[in-house]
Amino acid sequence: MNTRKSTVLFLCTGNSCRSQMAEGWARHIPSLYLEPSSAGILAAGLDPLAIQVMAEVGVDISTQYSKVVSEVWDRDFDLVVTVCDHAAETCPVFPAPVPTIHQGFDDPPSLTAEMTHMDNKLAVYRRVRDEIRDFIYTLPEILLRKKGE
Repeated sequence: MNTRKSTVLFLCTGNSCRSQMAEGWARHIPSLYLEPSSAGILAAGLDPLAIQVMAEVGVDISTQYSKVVSEVWDRDFDLVVTVCDHAAETCPVFPAPVPTIHQGFDDPPSLTAEMTHMDNKLAVYRRVRDEIRDFIYTLPEILLRKKGE
């Protein structure tokens, strides 16, 4: 029986929110049998509200850090998932061929930049957090399809 975890990279522009939440969910759900990483086209720091809303559901991403894709360049990934449109448009070419899919999510920091009430901001972050969780549960099926292509 093959017990190797599937390696998945979540790629975003700044590696501060969406890709970090995706990595956190993928790491938190052991039954999915994934070895997740995240990176960005640039490193913008970890979003404190992303940390907060993930902690609300028992997922600790506070020890993750924002990194650029060159920091994970040498790893062999089974799948790269771009989680924002800009990353999908500028996704780098990896040294080894790797299947890439795009699953865009709204950007909570952009959507909440003009909001003044914290409850409204958190509602946006929670919605995106839950959308990402729902997507993460589909990854094993996506990986199987990609291996069959």
